[in-house]
Amino acid sequence: MPDNAISDLTEYAVEKGLITEEDRVFTHNALIDAFHKTSFAPDRAPRKRPLSDILAELCDKAAGAGLIDGESVTERDLFDTRLMGLLTPRPGEVIRRFRDNYKISPRRATDEYYKFSGDTNYIRRDRIEKDVKWSAETPYGTLDITINLSKPEKDPKAIAAALHKKNDGYPSCALCRENEGYAGRMDAAARQNHRIIPMTLAGEEWYFQYSPYVYYNEHCIVLSGKHTPMRLSRRTFERLLGFVEHIPHYFLGSNADLPIVGGSILTHDHFQGGHYTFPMERAEIVRKIVFKGYEDVAAGIVKWPLSVIRLRCRDKERLVDLSVRILAAWRGYSDPDAFVFAETDGTPHNTITPIARRRGEAFEIDLVLRNNLTTPEHPLGVYHPHAELHHIKKENIGLIEVMGLAVLPARLKKEMEKLAGVMVRGEDPRADEQLAKHADWAEDILSRRAVTADNAETVLKEEVGQVFCKVLEHAGVYKNEQAFMRFIDEVNGKGEDVL
Repeated sequence: MPDNAISDLTEYAVEKGLITEEDRVFTHNALIDAFHKTSFAPDRAPRKRPLSDILAELCDKAAGAGLIDGESVTERDLFDTRLMGLLTPRPGEVIRRFRDNYKISPRRATDEYYKFSGDTNYIRRDRIEKDVKWSAETPYGTLDITINLSKPEKDPKAIAAALHKKNDGYPSCALCRENEGYAGRMDAAARQNHRIIPMTLAGEEWYFQYSPYVYYNEHCIVLSGKHTPMRLSRRTFERLLGFVEHIPHYFLGSNADLPIVGGSILTHDHFQGGHYTFPMERAEIVRKIVFKGYEDVAAGIVKWPLSVIRLRCRDKERLVDLSVRILAAWRGYSDPDAFVFAETDGTPHNTITPIARRRGEAFEIDLVLRNNLTTPEHPLGVYHPHAELHHIKKENIGLIEVMGLAVLPARLKKEMEKLAGVMVRGEDPRADEQLAKHADWAEDILSRRAVTADNAETVLKEEVGQVFCKVLEHAGVYKNEQAFMRFIDEVNGKGEDVL
């Protein structure tokens, strides 16, 4: 019988402030109904224990009663999210709490909302804690590496195809506001415990929420109220800078709006942000720039493997105007000597990945120049991880990777563990189908480094970090400052462009 676990879950909800003591009996009745029961008789007092343990027991009870397939992770997720939805306050109450906390401070509002998102199990803390994280020293500074264990690897071609795929389903995509409270299905996550915060950006309806995967601290998503494709324009910069004015301790950035160099979802306009200092933010300016007519804006080229222009000014409208000018110039810019082409056969290639933040009273925005040109030699992208790096990273290099955080697929955890053993024993990785793709890389490492049982894990982590550094270098459009400065000269030679 699930009664004891139901009692424990209700106790958890009271303790976390999801419900009040007065809600206890009401909640018991809602939970027993989910099990198709009409009575409730626990034989012990409620116990405080980890939420993941309680939900696992309840899913086991549901499987035993024939309500779900207990071997299906998806069915278990659908069921335990349904239970948590019964404990989660209505959207209006969550919004009221956020706004009341915001009156105290923006930090108070986000702190409480982030905690709430974990307490409701929308952010599955038990899974996030299993992610593998480390750092790697490179010529560009310290890069952050994660192996994500809660989200599948995506193929760049599938991402591009999704942009043109007609979806008559509901919700239209995983980001739509209609996901709030949605019961889910086998091909769409349950979201009964999901709550979003409305906000106005550039005079439009947008929504603030957290990512359930939490690649970094307080990883948030800001999404349009309309299901419209990603498209960079003047409003993009207005929204980004408007958000960091409203939530000054967060950064906010946008994926590029073209396949290959964009993120994994291009069909719904959205941003990603959070309370985290990325390696790129710590990178220094290697060459100062002066843009004509914008002498009041501090500008420069950043020491980074990708091609980054950094702008800073107390007046955010000046940053918007200059960002628009740079984007307009880049959209139409070609430099065959640098292998930069604005378009081929009518297909556009140039776009930008912008990231906004505050620096004290000033606003700052990084503009990362992107190009998605493909060739027979590099069919997935010239400025994309080349084939020799796909054994580690094949996915699109989106906003998060651009800033210096590698989000690597879950398969690598087991593969690196196995590869370490094979290398220590002197075996051939090609004899293992799973490890064959790493064979050339392993041979190169062994030619340079002594790998022992004591250091194998450390060596592989360091070498994965170096591969990620190469991934970013491949994604960088400009390989030398001279070619980069030709584009800067082009911007300075342009008149006022309006998008």
